[in-house]
Amino acid sequence: MCKGVQYLNDIKDSVVVGFQYASKEGSLAEENMREICFEVCDVVLHADVIHRGGGQIIPIVKRVIYASQLIAKPRLLEPVYLVEIQAPKNVEAGYSTIQHKAYLLVIKSSGFLGNLRDATSGQVFPQSVFDHWDMMSSDIRKKGFEGSYNTSL
Repeated sequence: MCKGVQYLNDIKDSVVVGFQYASKEGSLAEENMREICFEVCDVVLHADVIHRGGGQIIPIVKRVIYASQLIAKPRLLEPVYLVEIQAPKNVEAGYSTIQHKAYLLVIKSSGFLGNLRDATSGQVFPQSVFDHWDMMSSDIRKKGFEGSYNTSL
């Protein structure tokens, strides 16, 4: 935070609470914000203590955080599964298995297991676990936003 600003210690707790509220519900999707940093550069405070209470400071901090986020060209993150697929491999001496690994967007995983089993007559054994968050390349604020729904594996 800033140095040399009068009454800064009076509002420090309210600023932290305002930041916590804002970061729990971001301005784009009302989801937790990740990988974000804010720096308070300047503060002008009213001399009267009644105008520096939590009821005045917390809503202002939330609005400032939301405005800063929107100015900074934010992007949404989408969850990605790591899918491990075990399939039988016909070997002369007997049966062995081969293993494939791939990343799959969670949004595209609906019906994946059923389609895979149908296509392989139930001979493959897929397992999917959450692996990471991937940043969407499209700007949600622009007309025609489609996110990663049109990308392929």
